[in-house]
Amino acid sequence: MRLMTDLSLRGDASYSRDAWESAAAAVLRKSRRLTDDDPDDQVWDKLTTRTLDGIGLSPLGTPEAVADLAETGLPGQAPYVRGTDAVRDGRWDVRVQHADPDAAKTAEAILDDLENGATSVWLRLGPDAVAVGDLATVLDRVFVDLAPVVIEARADSLGAADAFCRYLDERDVTPAPGTSLGLDPIGALARGYESGLDLPTVVVEGSRKAAERGIGAIVVDATAVHDAGASDAQEIGYALAAGAAYLRILVDAGFGVDDALAAISFRFAATDEQFPTIAKLRAARRTWNRLAELSGGSEPSRGQAQHAVTSRVMLSKFDPWVNMLRTTVATFAAGVGGASSVTVLPFDQPLGLPDAFSRRIARNTSSLLIEESHVGKVTDPAGGAYATEQLTDDLARAGWEELGRIEEAGGVLDAIADGSLAGRHLAVAREREQQIARRKRPLTGLSEFPNLREVLPERQPRPEGAEPVQRWGAAFESLRDEPAATPVFLATMGTIAQHTARVTFVANLLAAGGIDTVAAGPTSSTVDVLDSYDGSPVVCLAGTDAAYAEWGADLIMGLRAAGARWVILAGKPVAGLEVDATAAMGVDALAFLHETRAHLAGPTNGANA
Repeated sequence: MRLMTDLSLRGDASYSRDAWESAAAAVLRKSRRLTDDDPDDQVWDKLTTRTLDGIGLSPLGTPEAVADLAETGLPGQAPYVRGTDAVRDGRWDVRVQHADPDAAKTAEAILDDLENGATSVWLRLGPDAVAVGDLATVLDRVFVDLAPVVIEARADSLGAADAFCRYLDERDVTPAPGTSLGLDPIGALARGYESGLDLPTVVVEGSRKAAERGIGAIVVDATAVHDAGASDAQEIGYALAAGAAYLRILVDAGFGVDDALAAISFRFAATDEQFPTIAKLRAARRTWNRLAELSGGSEPSRGQAQHAVTSRVMLSKFDPWVNMLRTTVATFAAGVGGASSVTVLPFDQPLGLPDAFSRRIARNTSSLLIEESHVGKVTDPAGGAYATEQLTDDLARAGWEELGRIEEAGGVLDAIADGSLAGRHLAVAREREQQIARRKRPLTGLSEFPNLREVLPERQPRPEGAEPVQRWGAAFESLRDEPAATPVFLATMGTIAQHTARVTFVANLLAAGGIDTVAAGPTSSTVDVLDSYDGSPVVCLAGTDAAYAEWGADLIMGLRAAGARWVILAGKPVAGLEVDATAAMGVDALAFLHETRAHLAGPTNGANA
């Protein structure tokens, strides 16, 4: 996602708006995105991109864009856009997630993390994770009065909360601030889990147990909808709706508004879309402050405690090393956005249970950003940037509108039950899939620059029953899981210098679908190409436009006579060349790859069969 840095448009001519438009227009004319007759001010439309929420991202942040925005306040003060703390201590809570059912291994892994940079533990409990009965084993050597522990159990959250409370009572220590029962029955419902108890019982009984021990009770986990395809604004809207539902239940049960607010914290996804992630966290705090204010909460209680976790769905199974880059950008954005706790999922998460190396890289991602890059030294470092402030405001408004849609359906529980919530998320997911299919949202190592020769690291499989996740690149991953048995023959035309650009493009495109290629190499005539032809049923011409015009038709005729059943042209269609498909920028890559694989697999029907 492109979002250019701010530029102070000063009064002198070198930095005037007209000067910038003229310079930008000149670049776009060279790339043929503007004609000589187009006015310079069209650069704004040409360079403005739109998020999945329909929010326009201007190529340039300007003072005019933020002139009418609401005040963001100071750090540590309402509306908490700039953070819940007035001064940051230079770091955020480095929270590590553990879910390996092997209790002994998990106990060792937790201790290793805490001794090497982690500061809190997020422990998943249940049939597909750590058994509730193993709590004492996995936490045996953890100083729970120093390191906060947040549990999560989707199937029997109240039972897990009871067990954790008994464990804390047996230890007879005051739990560290930030410790939480992690109750989120609404999130469990959104993920498809069914609870044996009614929701108010889970929320009220769990919150009372938490209050007795001075710990948190509820974590509104907005990653439940993020994993289902929700946009940033939809994630905010869902979090507000779920938080409001919990707030109503607690207040109706006799909790004071401030006490109820204190019992609730939030979890959001951080992605490698840096600026939207920063703005999402800032907008979430602003909107929650407003909701809490309308509910009667006092100012100190309206600050939103945020736990950011790097997105599961943005990760790739193939070329998993790129996931380190994705999670680094996401962690940076979470830290800059003001999250109080950050979890970096290991880069090998799509492959199975993480090993010691991937866990070390995950926790060190935060450590390096904190200790060496000093990202946490400055409170709200993105604050005041025109583009960031505008995007924060846009997301806050869009998230509030999504809250309105959920409330119109009767609240978050009714919106889950009637399918309206999931329907909106599915619509966004399909739009994202289309953009990925056309490589408008490139996935490095998967849809772009794939390596068919890579050997994936081996990891222990996740336990049976573990929740599946539909990663953004799932459609490409399914093709890579079953590589095509037959390569495409690249009918290269001309010297290496003449055909290499289009060969590189089409070879990468085909590799993204698990299709290998064999190239003819340097050629100067149809005879040269046919001498190298290997009999593949699918061939792709790759050369210059001049070569296509000069001897492309003869080459196609010769290849068809030699057995080619499906002929592709690398580039846009050329008059006079009878080909079956073209491969150029903007093509629906998934549709192209499925069609190509079908013709590689067997005879085609029609004139070219």
